[in-house]
Amino acid sequence: MTYDYQMEEYLRNALSGSLHSSNQSDDINYNERSLSGSYFRDLKEKLLIEYDNKSLNDVMDCRISKTSFGDALKITTKEKIDFFIEDNDFMHQINSNLKLLPRIGLKTEKNLKNKGYDTIESLMDHDKYGNIATKFLDEMEGMSFRDIMDLLDNNRYSKRCRDNLIKCISLTDIENFKFMDIETKGLSNVPIILIGVAEIKGSSIVASQYFLRDYAEEPNIIEAYLSHLDEDSVHVTFNGKTFDVPFIKNRCTHNGIEANMDLPHLDLMYFAKNLWSNSLPNCQLQTIEREIFGIKRQGDVPGQYIPGYYDTYLIEKNIGPVVPIIEHNCQDIISLASFLEKMYEDVN
Repeated sequence: MTYDYQMEEYLRNALSGSLHSSNQSDDINYNERSLSGSYFRDLKEKLLIEYDNKSLNDVMDCRISKTSFGDALKITTKEKIDFFIEDNDFMHQINSNLKLLPRIGLKTEKNLKNKGYDTIESLMDHDKYGNIATKFLDEMEGMSFRDIMDLLDNNRYSKRCRDNLIKCISLTDIENFKFMDIETKGLSNVPIILIGVAEIKGSSIVASQYFLRDYAEEPNIIEAYLSHLDEDSVHVTFNGKTFDVPFIKNRCTHNGIEANMDLPHLDLMYFAKNLWSNSLPNCQLQTIEREIFGIKRQGDVPGQYIPGYYDTYLIEKNIGPVVPIIEHNCQDIISLASFLEKMYEDVN
């Protein structure tokens, strides 16, 4: 779920982007807009006029996806992308990280390497650590990508070695990344109104968004999203570990949907803070877009107005108020691919 950061930080200490309005000529200062309720009331009225008598089919690539619960409206956006993860021989890097073994810390690792034990494999003949090293390497043979991520994440030095969780993505296919973000009616126990997932397919990134046309369709859009996931999938989000994934789990329970959401998860918010906090004014999603990628969004709308905009859509049967929400969500998930690729380049 994405909100204006000034408001969102107060509500759930999260990070987000900005909503993208079709009014590209608007040049009102962002801070003025974020504090002006009248601006957003006026914007909503302008959107209602602009999109009067139009359907989402008129302005976006829409189609119906069939689920066991019923129909779900799918909005598809396809863009060219040059997404590349260069091989970094990460298994060799794991072999060189003696701290992954029990009872080996920073000081012990340094002492062992000074004695010529540069790899876990070389420790197999060590009097004290030989059995541990042998067992570790045997277990590594059968480890899945998720197992390796868990190993790195659960290691007591994971915060100090957080880069390893980005470096290890070379071990999975890029098609497995599911760049995901949701928009909701509020912070808890309310419907999801939009689920977006972007995937790398060849030289393109394809965004699939499932929009809630009315409240009865929530299980439809959730199941439609879940159809993109399999045992090899890797969630890539921005604050998704804290918000998006737990929220979807909760709504699955509410709607009686059985789902396996316990997948490998790269929450890029934490990596952004680790990598870029010293070079950026802050690590908000929209700040990263602007400062690193030159993406400047227009017509930002704080998340506090999303429920009202959505209610107006339902009451007026007018798509205007939800168009910027859908466009914003699409930009969010596409931006996550650029973030991940840039992070991988920086740590390697």
